[in-house]
Amino acid sequence: MTGDPDDPLQLAEGRFARFGAIDWWDQDLLTRARILVVGAGALGNEVIKNLALLGVGRLAVVDMDRVEPSNLSRSVLFRERDEGELKAECAVRSARDIYPEMRATAISGNVLTDVGRGWFRWATAVVGALDNREARVWVNRACAATGRPWFDGGIEVLDGIVRGFAPPRSACYECTMGAADWAQIDQRRSCAFLARRAATGGGTPTTPTTASVIGAIQAQEVVKFLHGRTALLGRGYLFEGTHHGSYGIEYPIHPDCELHERPAPIVADPGLTSDSPLSAFWQRGEREIGDVDALDLEREIVERLECPSCGASVGCRRQLEAITEEQARCPGCGELTVPHFVHSLSRGDPLLSETPAGLGLPRWDIVWVRKGEQSVGIEAGGDAPPESGLDPRGQRP
Repeated sequence: MTGDPDDPLQLAEGRFARFGAIDWWDQDLLTRARILVVGAGALGNEVIKNLALLGVGRLAVVDMDRVEPSNLSRSVLFRERDEGELKAECAVRSARDIYPEMRATAISGNVLTDVGRGWFRWATAVVGALDNREARVWVNRACAATGRPWFDGGIEVLDGIVRGFAPPRSACYECTMGAADWAQIDQRRSCAFLARRAATGGGTPTTPTTASVIGAIQAQEVVKFLHGRTALLGRGYLFEGTHHGSYGIEYPIHPDCELHERPAPIVADPGLTSDSPLSAFWQRGEREIGDVDALDLEREIVERLECPSCGASVGCRRQLEAITEEQARCPGCGELTVPHFVHSLSRGDPLLSETPAGLGLPRWDIVWVRKGEQSVGIEAGGDAPPESGLDPRGQRP
């Protein structure tokens, strides 16, 4: 406020008055924004806090874990009373406390198995606050398929990094990966066969100060992107907190990366849900591209488990990541079974009578129908939850 500090008639500034003093700022852009944050640990807490302070109108938060005592020294949105509660729900509750007008949704689950790609298509932008490469690869591919930019963050001790990706027009996360990165993912995928989780080892050593710096930069990049200003897309910023030798990075598009073709179109059908037969998705695809050759499933769906020791075969129809090691053992002899996958369905396949839910796919997901080189995504638009803010036709406002 200005003027005489003793004058009781001075008017209070509005909530976002200081933002409005920035000549290029448009608060309506933030009010209309839909941001998906994947990860609600120390880094995700800082991102979510900042998005709430900035007045972002809609937020969805993904996390599969629960609050533990060690989170309390690094996570601004959690309190001792939250111990044992789901992180996503606690983070969303605190975000609403900061900004009551925010419409925030908690998605308590694994981004690899429990988050339909409809959420990625819903988002204006995605923010990654993840701690393993496999989840980053999945988010990267989901963003590439739906044409959404995403801002990745990573922290360790006093250092951190922020990178932005917007394939196909910029380098993507996979463009930054080398042979050692892919080897680490392959090793993790083979570890204990199924239900793989990142090795804990006590977690990544870090501090709340580093999380605060990196989370603030990620949120700021979202603001810049929403305003059409130059953001970190195809570029990165490495924060070196020991001697402050911080620097920027340019990422070229890798010539062998497959994610830089224009993404296939996606049609949201409000009449389809995860409980609709896959044949209905096939028929919807025929309305778009004519005779369909195949229906493609991008997730690792296990159709059956076969025992190499006794020859037993057990029907499964579940995502690979959702199968525990105990479930993967033969019920007869106890040996570890071998998974048999289903990736595509052709005309007349019996599995076309199955539903996405029956194959273990999450709600609000996208399946792909293909004719020759042409493909189109069919989104289960009827799964869009009321809190998404979409109208009954599945249109994005």
